Order: sequence, then C-alpha cells, then structure tokens
Amino acid sequence: MSIRAPRKGENYELSVDLNSEYRDKRKDAIKRVIASMTVGKDVSGLFPDVLKNMQTDDLEQKKLVYLYLMNYAKTQPELVILAVNTFVKDSEDPNPLVRALAIRTMGCLRAEKIIDYLCDPLQRALRDDNPYVRKTAALCVAKLYDLKPELVIENGFLDQLRDMISDSNPMVVANTVAALTDIHISATSNQPSDSTSDPAVFSITSAILNKLLIALNECSEWGRVAILNALARYDATDDKESEHICERVVPQFQHVNGSVVLAAMKVIMIHIRNVRRDDLVKQLIRKMAPPLVTLLSSPPEVQWVALRNINLLLQKRSDLLSNEMRVFFCKYNDPLYVKIEKLDIMVRLASDSNVDALLSELKEYSSEVDVDFVRKSIKAIGQTAILIESAAERCVNVLLELINTRVSYVVQEAVVVMKDIFRKYPSTYEGVIPTLCANLEELDEPEAKTSLIWIIGEYADKIDNADELLGIFVDSFIEESYQVQLQTLTAVVKLFLKKPDSSQGVVQRVLNTATKDCDSPDVRDRAYIYWRLLSTDPGAAKAVVLAHRPPISIPRTTVSPALLEELLGEISSLASVYHKPAQTFVGHGRVGADSVQRKGSEISDAQKALQTVAAGQQAENLLDFGDDSAQDGQPSGLAATQILPSTPAAANFLSGTSANPLDDLVSIFGGMETMDTGAGSLSTALSPTVTSLSSPFEGFGGSSAPPSQPAQNAQPQEDLLGLF
Repeated sequence: MSIRAPRKGENYELSVDLNSEYRDKRKDAIKRVIASMTVGKDVSGLFPDVLKNMQTDDLEQKKLVYLYLMNYAKTQPELVILAVNTFVKDSEDPNPLVRALAIRTMGCLRAEKIIDYLCDPLQRALRDDNPYVRKTAALCVAKLYDLKPELVIENGFLDQLRDMISDSNPMVVANTVAALTDIHISATSNQPSDSTSDPAVFSITSAILNKLLIALNECSEWGRVAILNALARYDATDDKESEHICERVVPQFQHVNGSVVLAAMKVIMIHIRNVRRDDLVKQLIRKMAPPLVTLLSSPPEVQWVALRNINLLLQKRSDLLSNEMRVFFCKYNDPLYVKIEKLDIMVRLASDSNVDALLSELKEYSSEVDVDFVRKSIKAIGQTAILIESAAERCVNVLLELINTRVSYVVQEAVVVMKDIFRKYPSTYEGVIPTLCANLEELDEPEAKTSLIWIIGEYADKIDNADELLGIFVDSFIEESYQVQLQTLTAVVKLFLKKPDSSQGVVQRVLNTATKDCDSPDVRDRAYIYWRLLSTDPGAAKAVVLAHRPPISIPRTTVSPALLEELLGEISSLASVYHKPAQTFVGHGRVGADSVQRKGSEISDAQKALQTVAAGQQAENLLDFGDDSAQDGQPSGLAATQILPSTPAAANFLSGTSANPLDDLVSIFGGMETMDTGAGSLSTALSPTVTSLSSPFEGFGGSSAPPSQPAQNAQPQEDLLGLF
C-alpha cells in the first residue's frame, strides 16, 4: 500500500520559483503572481518571497514588485517595513525613473508605519535635478497630506510646493497646481469657509496667475485641465485682468481633448461676467460655438456629456449656438439618451428663422419606431408652439396631420399636447376640437383621457354633444384611474354650470357615484365640495370652477439662477452632467464641520417636532368633545415638553438612535394605557362626528345630504341636490 504525497498548490509552486537561483525564472514567477492578483486570487501569502526580489537592476521586475506591494501593503503592514531600506536606496538611484518609481510607490502604500520613513526621500525628490522626479514628488505630497496632514505642514512640504509653481518645467507646475488644489479641497471641506490663515489653503495671487498662464500652453492635456480648474477659482481684481485671462484661455478651444475644451469653457463663462466690453463678449461667445459643435462628432457617451453641458450653457447664453440648429438633428444610429438631449436643445434653439426646419424634422421623428422618442418629439412640437406664438398655427397643423395617422400612441400624445396649446392660447384653435373628439375611442391612457376631458369641460358651451361625450366617461367612472375620475368630476360640474338644463342627469349621476361607490378619498372629498358649492351658492361655484386661469409658459431655465451660476463653475464635472450640486451626490470621507452642524440642526428639528406633538396632544383634540382637564395632575400642552425629553423613549428619538421612531412616540405619550382609554373615547366621539356629516347638506331645498358610505337599503332619490 503506497502513501500519497501531499498535494502541492499553485502558491507553493510560485513560492519555489520566486526563490529560484535563476533570474528569468524569478521574473516569470513574479509575472504569474501579478496575473493571479489581477484576476482576484489571493496571493498575499507570497509577500515575503516577492519582497526578496525587490532589489534588482531590472526596471520591469522592480515595477512588478512595487505593484504587488501597493496592492497588499494594507494586509501585511508588518512586512512592509522590510521594504523601507530598498525604497530609500532606490530614491537615491542614479536612474531618475527608479527614483520617481520609489517615491510614487511609497506614496501609494498608505501604511502608517512607513509614512515617517517617507519624509527624507520626499525632501530630496522635491529638490531633484530631474523634472520627472519633481513632478512625481509633487503629487506624492498630496497623498501624504491625505494620510497625515500635520506631517506635511511640519516638514514644510507646502512651502516647497508653492515655490515649485515658479519651476521652469511646465509639467512640474501643472502637477504642483493639481497637488495644491487637492490639498486645498481637503482642507476647506472640513471648514465652513476659506481661511487664509490655514497653510493648506491654496490662494492664487496675481504673481501665481501669470506663471499659470505661461505654463498653460506647454504642459500635457491633464496638466492643462488642472491649471484651468485653478484659473476658474481665481477672483480677478478688475475687468482688464478678466479680459487678459479670457484671451489667454481661448486658444485651448482648439485642443483635441474634450475635457480641456470644457474646462476652458468654464474659465471663460466665469470670467466673462466681469468683461464690460460688449464687442469682446460677442467675440468670445462666437468663438465658443465651433468647439462645442466639434464635440458632437465624438462617441455617443462623450456626446451625451457634451450635450448636458451645452444645455447648461444655453440656459445662461441662449445666443451661443443660435445658428447651429442643424448639427443637433438626430441621426438614425444615435442612442435614445442622445436623441432626447438633442430634442431638448433643439427646442431651446427654436426661433422664427428656423422653426420650419425644426417642425419638418420633428414630424419625421414622429414616424420612428421608438415609442418613447416619438412621444418626446410630439411633446417638443407642443413646446415649440408655446414658446413661439407666430409658429403656433403651423405646430397645430402638424399635430392634426399626426392625429390623422390614427396610430394610437401618436394620437394620445398629440391630444395631451393640444391641451397645453389650448391653455396657452384659449379660444384660438377651437376648430380642431371636433377632430380630437372623433378620436375618443383611440384613447386608453389616463393622461390622454384626462386631457380630452379637460378640453370638453373647458369648451362645453361650444360642443353640442358635450353631455354625451362626458356621459361615456361617467358610465365607466368606477373603472377609470383616479386622475381621470377627478377630471371627469370637474368637467361635468363645468358642463352643468354652462348648460344647467341639459346636464342635470349627468351631474346627479357622477356626484352620486363619486360619493357612494368611489374608494378614493380625494375623489370623494372633491365630490362633496362640489355638492356643497352647488347646494349653497351656484354663483360661488361658478366663480371657483370657472375661474380665469393665466396662460401657461415654459421657463427658459430648468434650474434656479443661483444654482445655474454654481453649476457653470462646475462645467466638465459630474455636477454639470447631473445638473445638481456636487454635495448632493458626493460624500466626504471625513466628518466636516458642516456635517456636524447639519446633524445638530436635525436634532433640533426632532426637538421641535416633539414639542409640537406635545403641545398639540391635549391642546386641541378634535375627537374629544369633553372639557376634562389633564388627568392625574399630568401637565399638558407646552408644559409637557419640560418632562418629555427626560423619558428613555424621547432620548432615543432625539438622538436619532431609535430603532422604531413611531413606537417611541407612542410610548412617550402614555403607552398602551393611553391608547386603551383613548379607544373608548374615540368610538364615542366618532358617532356624533359621522352623524354630523349630513347636517351641512340639510335645508337646501329639503334634500338630504350625500351619505358618507353606501347604505344597504337606500331608496333612490330623484333630486339629490334640491335644485332641479
């Protein structure tokens, strides 16, 4: 009987090869380790074996070992110390690539025990003769600040960085600006405002500005983005300085990288506010158009980002692309998200001069196969009609042509759009109403039904068979959605107020159905209100239901002016793509002062909520008709707030540690005993309340009120309102 040898795993084989006496075999083993690490396999057990191969003259092997160290330094902090001597030795290597590699890797290790050993090599690297080493060291300072800010300040690294802005090499300047900006963001994120006394705050002066402008045209594309972002933060002293900045930044519009172009746009949009020369402003706006158009020839994802930023720019400067409507026409292979953004921009660019071309294009889109895109296109026709009054009739004619196609979703969206046009131009296009009513059978979506019902109710006095058309919806009232029920109710009341003689039966039927058989409290409440209005004062009902409504309009901006200015300062970032401030979707790793203040305000809000509930607990109990005072000497109203916070439940509620805030609120105000005693009073209190519901409807023509719920043996009433 033979004994099987223990199985050797892949890691064992790698370990043997890493300790081989042959250099090629060791290098091949390191490559296999990196390959395993890349696909997610755990090779942290080979840390000592890989570390032995760190001291080598082979630059490729050294890079692979450093890559491994960066990945596993957090899981093996004790063993990383063993690599310190090699790092320090490499930071003094004659080869600048090795020196820079050592500094970059030490900055990426993020291990507490190695930070103190980084300071001396970093000091030497910041003063290195080779610019490649200096630019690498500049970014390493920002990484070190993120780990241990006080160490950076104590060793004077920030002062050295500020001196490096005067460096002769533009790439060193760009990386220095990027590092100082990162440190500035980290420092100010923990403070409510910029404090010039904080050494970490990066304040750009006029002297620094000139150095940045000189380096701008010489550095790489990402260096240009860093410098442009810094220029966007600069507060110009006067209009001449703003003009100078704009003139120096304009050449960046010709850069092949879209990020550089958008960053340059941001700088121009910020500093153009201070430019007072109208001719220069027009010149700058004219120069911004071609690079934006060029961005639309990029891949779809880049196009979409560009379109979102263009949308934002047009809200501020509507004349920016006034002659470039055709470049936004949709192509057959554009993704839906790109097409929708283009539609929005086309509507923004619509004017008397290009509206015919726009309507022709939108009409073509309405015959596409993509239903969502077709709906958006028809909606864009309606928006154009509302924005440009002189083109409204042409828009209506296009919509009528689309309705005649008898395609269900096209007809329904056109009806919805026509409702908006009627609201903008009342009593102008009444000739199309028969066409809309003829397509009643085509409608099956709630929004389309609601729109047509609104049109019928609004123009009931001009539609001969309005009662018959609304009667169709009254017959199927219970089966319709809530928004259709609400609109039907209002339209029938409008019909009654305009044609009381012919619509008596319809209004009786719909009010009876809405109050008895409908399960929506909103519909029932509206029916009761209309019932009461019609019963008491038909004149008041007419003043309320048939009140004049102002024409609708489409706002030129989708965000508030203050937010628009903020977002223009964030162009080329996610904030300008989402059209939201960065703080709404980006969280900070550390708890800053603003977070603490927000937490404090949340606690004070909870305190106020608790006091409000306590004050109202017995101050006004609408279901308790007795005049008994607080029992057992317990304080009520505002006095209760003095003792409530001392209860454990209230403490949990206020601190935000409550597992179930609702249970804590119940326990604060008396627990189950209060609920038990309250249940009896609730049942007794409800009886007079329910019976009193009928009282407001008695005495109007001798009729009884609508019941709050259907009775089992209710006799049919001939005249519910007592008006006919």
